[in-house]
Amino acid sequence: MARPITLFTGQWADLPFEEVARLAGEWGYDGLEIACWGDHLDVSRWDDAEYVQSRLDILERHGLKVYAISNHLTGQAVCDDPIDERHRDILSDRVWGDGDPEGVRQRAAEDLKNTARIAAKLGVTTVNGFSGSSIWKAVAMFPPASDEFIAHGYQDFADRFNPILDVFEEVGVRFALEVHPSEIAYDYWTAKDTLEAIGHRKSFGFNFDPSHFVWQQLDYLAFVLDFAEHIFHVHVKESITNLDGRNGVLGSHRPWADPRRGWTFVSTGHGAVRWEPLFRALNAIGYDGPTSVEWEDAGMDRLIGAPEALAFVRRLAEITPPAAAFDAAFSTK
Repeated sequence: MARPITLFTGQWADLPFEEVARLAGEWGYDGLEIACWGDHLDVSRWDDAEYVQSRLDILERHGLKVYAISNHLTGQAVCDDPIDERHRDILSDRVWGDGDPEGVRQRAAEDLKNTARIAAKLGVTTVNGFSGSSIWKAVAMFPPASDEFIAHGYQDFADRFNPILDVFEEVGVRFALEVHPSEIAYDYWTAKDTLEAIGHRKSFGFNFDPSHFVWQQLDYLAFVLDFAEHIFHVHVKESITNLDGRNGVLGSHRPWADPRRGWTFVSTGHGAVRWEPLFRALNAIGYDGPTSVEWEDAGMDRLIGAPEALAFVRRLAEITPPAAAFDAAFSTK
């Protein structure tokens, strides 16, 4: 079960796409998960054949393929409420426009549709991303959030995403929502609620990232097994907790790597994820898609972390099911 090992370019978008491809190729990655920001991929140019080919040419020059594209930043604005200066910092001028919240949401939705279209042009069948959420602000349940308030949030998500998924299905592409705090699905039960809200559409599934499960103290192995048919893509990313009685699971608004945080992201191989049983679980569900290294570590240089993570995942990739059961040698028949 040879799964391609890719590098997600989201944390490298300050560098030109050509430079990121060069680095990934020299390190030995199989391909890229291309972010739709920086100069890496402009989804508004989905119908520009010359532009699309230029992305493929860059990959080919460096011995890489594209296995997924991701538009987390734009996706965040589709359902979020409120829309504020945080979104202005992450959105393109095209999507932000005049900043009117509903206009931002509508333009973000159109951008996601174009993301599906450019994915199809690139020969990619999976787009990863965020959804945003109108009810994440009620996660503490105070002021009290009624059942109707929460239900309205899931209905808002469905109303906004169903037309997006219509386009995804028209072009033969799937959307993989990253289960992540601040999204409509951020843990086990909200993932179930989200699938219900969207009517279990076959074009909608999850980008599984265990780092978001560690600090929430969730069982990521159970999630993989229980949501097997909905795991469309996998991020290889780590986090660690530092819950010492002062530091809390919500992070206390402290910056990454601050010792006062209750958790933080670290480079692959340096965190609390139990990778071997996780890769065995991926084998068990028959997942054969990319294992994409998403490098995030405020305490390590990415030029060290990214190639080190590749070597780490290459070793994990050797955990594959045998051709025959080990106890088959005991049989006399």
